[in-house]
Amino acid sequence: MSDSPAGRLQALFEGHRLTPTQRRIAHCMVRRAADVPFLSSVELAELAGVSQPSVTRFAVALGFDGYPALRKHLRDSVPAVAEEHAAHNEYQQAVLGEIENLKHLAELLADPAPVERAGRLLAASRPLPVLGLRAASSQARGFAYFAGKVHPDVRLLDEGGSMLDDRIDAAVRAGASALLCFALPRHPREVVDALAYASAAGLTVVTVAESAFAPVAAHSDLLIPAAVGTGLAFDTACAPMLLGRVLLEAMADELPDAQARLEEFDVKAAARGLFVD
Repeated sequence: MSDSPAGRLQALFEGHRLTPTQRRIAHCMVRRAADVPFLSSVELAELAGVSQPSVTRFAVALGFDGYPALRKHLRDSVPAVAEEHAAHNEYQQAVLGEIENLKHLAELLADPAPVERAGRLLAASRPLPVLGLRAASSQARGFAYFAGKVHPDVRLLDEGGSMLDDRIDAAVRAGASALLCFALPRHPREVVDALAYASAAGLTVVTVAESAFAPVAAHSDLLIPAAVGTGLAFDTACAPMLLGRVLLEAMADELPDAQARLEEFDVKAAARGLFVD
């Protein structure tokens, strides 16, 4: 089990059948994993946008006598590294928090099966639509940029609006079988709606999100979590970015002409003088 706060919470929730409200609480707890052991039930309810009794029922559903027992369990399991972090300033703590997120991702990848399955799905989809709006747009754009070097037809969907469904339809008509989505908080409603639309259109949805309890989970066929950092005013997303590169590697492994495409690009880039190094 991971020593990171988010990893311990994910393990705590595994195997429990949670209601939509309880999944919302779980999602909030994973997002605020470092703070949760010190929050009251009222504070957690406010953060999750639920009632205080819902938080109590959630704790009972996890097998505790109530929320105080759950909070005590979380406090008792706080690793010693938390005390070490307290000696650093907020900028250092943000970096250390991201290191913990990356360690958790490394432990998750000890089982490569989900990533390998995702690689097969993405490689087989022609074209391959890649969705990411608002905070997740840079993750989607970075993936699409590199994927275009080895995949014959990558279509970036990084703008919302009424044409988003049209572009999904166009990809389906062109033969797409899967869609890759990067979904980061705060989650735009139109991303959830777009995934529901893509799923109804027959696409297999592969999602990178900050937790298995994210709002996009209900419309994802394969969700691989990578936690975001919440120590600064704006979230940091080192782990989702790295997971995107891992998915690129898995996809390239499934494309027999990937290396040839890269070598062809290098030859053309040299001929055109694209790079100075």
